[in-house]
Amino acid sequence: MTRSLSRTDNLIHQFDTVLRTLVPHAAAPSRPSPATPEIHDEPLSDAERRHAAGLMRINHTGEVCAQALYQGQGCTAKLPEVRDQMEQAAQEEIDHLAWCDTRLQELHDRPSLLNPLFYAASFSLGATAGAVGDRISLGFVAATEEQVGHHLEAHLVKLPPGDQRSRAVLRQMAIDEAHHAQLALEAGGARFPAPVKLGMKLMSKVMTTSVYRL
Repeated sequence: MTRSLSRTDNLIHQFDTVLRTLVPHAAAPSRPSPATPEIHDEPLSDAERRHAAGLMRINHTGEVCAQALYQGQGCTAKLPEVRDQMEQAAQEEIDHLAWCDTRLQELHDRPSLLNPLFYAASFSLGATAGAVGDRISLGFVAATEEQVGHHLEAHLVKLPPGDQRSRAVLRQMAIDEAHHAQLALEAGGARFPAPVKLGMKLMSKVMTTSVYRL
C-alpha cells in the first residue's frame, strides 16, 4: 500500500526541492548529460568562454524558474493528474538544471546570484496560475515552454562555434521543452493570445539581460 503524504511530509518535500534547486551542485539528474565524454570542445578564447558561460547561466536560471513554476502550480492544481504531470515535467527540468550547473563548472563559472529572487517570483506566478484553474495553469506551462524553446534555439546560434558540449546540452533541452509544451496543450491547456505572450517575453528579457553577467 502507498502511504499518503501528510502535510509535514509535503512541506519537507517542498523544502528539499527548494534546496536542490538553489544550492549549487545539489541537483541530481536522473539522466546522464548529453555532453558525453566523447564530445570535446575546440579551444575557446577567454572572451568566448565568458560568453558561453553567460548563456549557460541564463539557461540555468531558466531552469530554476521552471522548477519554481512547476512547484507553485503543483501546490494549487485542482486535478491529481495535472499535479502528476507537473511533477514529471519538474523531474526533467531537474536534469536540465544539473546539466547546466555542470557545464558552468566546466566553463569555470557560477550560477546567477539572482536565482533566489527569480525562484520566488516564478513560484508566485505558478501558484497563482494553478489557483485560477488547471486550464490556465497548463496553458501557462505551454506558453512558457514555447518561449524557452525560442531562447534555446537562439542560444544554439549565439554559442561560440567551438563550444560543442554546451550545444549538446541545449539541443536535448530544446527537445524536452517542446515535449512539455505539447503535453500541456494536449492535457487541455489554454492557448494564450499574442498580447499575453508578448508580456511574458518582455518579462523574460529582464531575466536574460540581468543574469548574463550576474
